[in-house]
Amino acid sequence: MAARGRRSNQLQWVIVLLFLSLVLVLVLKPREPPPSQLISPGSYLFCFWNVENLFDDRDDRRGGPGDEEYDPWFARNPELLRQKLDHLCKALLGLNGGRGPDILAVAEVESERAANLLCQELNARLSDPSLHYGPPLMKEVSSGRHIAPAILTRLPAQRDRTHLLNPRLRILEGHLHVNGHQLVILASHWTSQVSDKKDVGREKYAKQLYGRFKEMYLSNPEVDVLICGDFNDPPDDPVVINHLHAVGDRAAVLRGPAEQPLLFNLFAGKDPKQFGTLYHHRWFIYDQIVVSPGLLDDRGWSCEVDSVQTVRTLHRSDDSLRRPWSFGRAAEKGPRGYSDHFPVTVQLKVADGSGR
Repeated sequence: MAARGRRSNQLQWVIVLLFLSLVLVLVLKPREPPPSQLISPGSYLFCFWNVENLFDDRDDRRGGPGDEEYDPWFARNPELLRQKLDHLCKALLGLNGGRGPDILAVAEVESERAANLLCQELNARLSDPSLHYGPPLMKEVSSGRHIAPAILTRLPAQRDRTHLLNPRLRILEGHLHVNGHQLVILASHWTSQVSDKKDVGREKYAKQLYGRFKEMYLSNPEVDVLICGDFNDPPDDPVVINHLHAVGDRAAVLRGPAEQPLLFNLFAGKDPKQFGTLYHHRWFIYDQIVVSPGLLDDRGWSCEVDSVQTVRTLHRSDDSLRRPWSFGRAAEKGPRGYSDHFPVTVQLKVADGSGR
């Protein structure tokens, strides 16, 4: 009897210890705010940036053109990877009053691990936990160069809805859900003009993006969609106007025909000398932000159109042209910068839970 009593007591202690262990796991496990969490209405900074070949610390034997240079380079030179992350973080945390963008979409990220390294480094420099970014939204591409888009945000996200529109194209769809209002972000990186001299690849990107927007619009004309990316074409190029249907006429976008809705390009009509994001013999606006008609009203999510800008401060102090200061390639010597592209930003707003 005594032996059975001891075994019974031991079993009870085991159960108690297991229960306490479970409680500790649940308490200590980092949690994300639920998608329905209410956030005070306000303005949030959105940023898109082509961060130029952000590879992680593992040599994955990427053998495609371009990848074979950067994959082993960062993996075998951890000090360069730290420098790359340090430069990106300094630039990003220089925005939004030292808080960094509330929503950040980036291009040219090798892997989910690389996106996580950037996220962790940003969070390590933000002393206020409420400003920390959640796990990145990202899906790796299955072909071509391993440089995909990713989205980092400190706002509630519906992570199970994150996907690529096409596994072979660099178009990522992410969903934020704040105060009952959904924002769909389509982050993209179109084919380079170097390899796509006849625009075939970029036309495919434009058509895929527009098709996805139109699908959502026909289901809900008030849908809030933000399309961003390195388009490798300026805002006035026929690919952007005729295939993405992104124009600079706000009134036309708001009254556009329901069967063929238009998108509003925040960079349409902007002077490349003032808003240029890339310099190659002259200034080009390749990095753009395009919004749906729903983002032009005051319901749900809205966009402060006049707040759009190009962050033109990330240049060498001795560069009279003030061009983007690239981090550069493995063989280059001397001081390294940030990226060969400038970031672009815009302020977004979200209404309260009542829609106001």
